[in-house]
Amino acid sequence: MKAQPSLLPTRGGPRVNRARAVRELSKADPALGKIIAQVGPFRIDGDDVRHPVATLARAITGQQLSGRVAQVIYGRLEQLLGKVTAEAILASDRETLRKVGLSYAKVAALQDLAAKAIEGVVPSAAVLHRLPDDEIVERLTAVRGIGRWTVEMLLMFRLGRPDVLPADDLGIRKGFQKVYRKREMPKPKAILAYGERWRPYRTIASWYLWRSLELPAAVKKAKPASSTRKR
Repeated sequence: MKAQPSLLPTRGGPRVNRARAVRELSKADPALGKIIAQVGPFRIDGDDVRHPVATLARAITGQQLSGRVAQVIYGRLEQLLGKVTAEAILASDRETLRKVGLSYAKVAALQDLAAKAIEGVVPSAAVLHRLPDDEIVERLTAVRGIGRWTVEMLLMFRLGRPDVLPADDLGIRKGFQKVYRKREMPKPKAILAYGERWRPYRTIASWYLWRSLELPAAVKKAKPASSTRKR
């Protein structure tokens, strides 16, 4: 069996000791600690973003499509352009891009992505890895068709940033409802407020909320942690 890495490899942030993070989360939030005990080791390794334009173009291409269909269409885009770069996108006209199976809205989003990359709004990989989370969100959501959720997934799963809480995600909301026995689906604002006690490991807490939905048995109700966190 492959050993679990002890550190969360982050790009542009501190490397996080997984075991320490899990211990601190369990202490700060006993309800989440019960889920951690049932699920086991945290497993997000990060996957470096080397070409931000290509990464975001793939995200735009795959919106509202099944994984297989998105993969086929993106493959066609790669064949058309040779390499998915801002320059290659801008060198192709709208109808040419449409022929790979993209909607007009997605073509417009790709063209906006390319233009903003040329302008420097969408940073190069070297710059991206140095930017703080909030600035990455601000810059990338300026691109047509790129929402906050898309950027949060990039931060978590590609850059390995340790303190991201995608409170608008349906799985996060359902997981929170299950773990804390809420009668109604919690609002993102309430999750963000409660999640303050998970800092600076909100990515890890989020991952356990997602995994809670896979547990076969109902989780025994536990009292949420006190709203006042000891420093």
